Amino acid sequence: MKFLHTLFAPLLSAAVAVATIVPVASHAQDSKPAKSGYLSVNGVNYHYQVHGKGEPLLLLHGGLGDFDMFGPVLAELTKTRQVIGVDLYGHGRTALTERPMSLTDMGDDMAQIVKQLGYDKVDVMGYSLGGGVGFRMAVQHPERVRRLALVSAGYAQDGFFAEMLPMQAQVGAGMFEMMKETPMYKSYAAVAPRPQDFPKLLDQMGALMRKPYDYAEDVKKLQMPVMLVFGDSDMYRPEHIMKFYQLLGGGLRDAGWGRENMAKNRLAILPGFTHYDLFLAPSLVPTVLPFLDGKSNTASWGQQVAGQK
Repeated sequence: MKFLHTLFAPLLSAAVAVATIVPVASHAQDSKPAKSGYLSVNGVNYHYQVHGKGEPLLLLHGGLGDFDMFGPVLAELTKTRQVIGVDLYGHGRTALTERPMSLTDMGDDMAQIVKQLGYDKVDVMGYSLGGGVGFRMAVQHPERVRRLALVSAGYAQDGFFAEMLPMQAQVGAGMFEMMKETPMYKSYAAVAPRPQDFPKLLDQMGALMRKPYDYAEDVKKLQMPVMLVFGDSDMYRPEHIMKFYQLLGGGLRDAGWGRENMAKNRLAILPGFTHYDLFLAPSLVPTVLPFLDGKSNTASWGQQVAGQK
């Protein structure tokens, strides 16, 4: 697929460069859902679908996308996992209402969806906007989240490179005419209950991105294991990425010869990927799944030596 990298106007540049807006994969999927439908949650009619068998994994997509954007990696995930996909508020098959776009509200909504679908606790993996929603779900409803993987998602607005902020500030309905021929709009129009709401969605996304936020104190509250995944050419500053990991207790000291001081949380930097293509990285699933499965990495050299005695 050819991604949106030809920036033929400043406004379109903003549309493809903002933190939560990403190229959208084809709607074609090899996997057909075992179950799908709609759930009414807090005044929103959310579309969901369930694929595969195994331990439940709530998979949350990026902004201006929908669950189908994970099509290229879904088959690998469903080999061992039951994947619960949700089209986030105002995205894909889930229509907008008059409610503002809010990570906090969507975090509450995801917890209710998990409950309504009959799950006590799930693992959560969220990308970009979905990472922000998954983070809020884990903070607000920790009893529903077993393990959390955040893919290219920061904890504060100042985590972005400075040039991204004015681009984010431009996002709004005024971009609609420029975006009519983009994969973003075409993917939305193919499944949205009200395709005419796309300008309204742009307005709501712009309002969300212009609102300052800093969840540093909430990061410290997370008790479940957390994994952060970024590209080495991500839109988040390396300093922000490391600070995020340190707030989670990682990167503060040497792990020790026998890994005795190793933090429970993990950080992965995938080489050769950006914010806009990280969700399609072939290395993403094999990086995240062992963590979600609770498997430790290779034993330390000291442990290996001890085992040879």
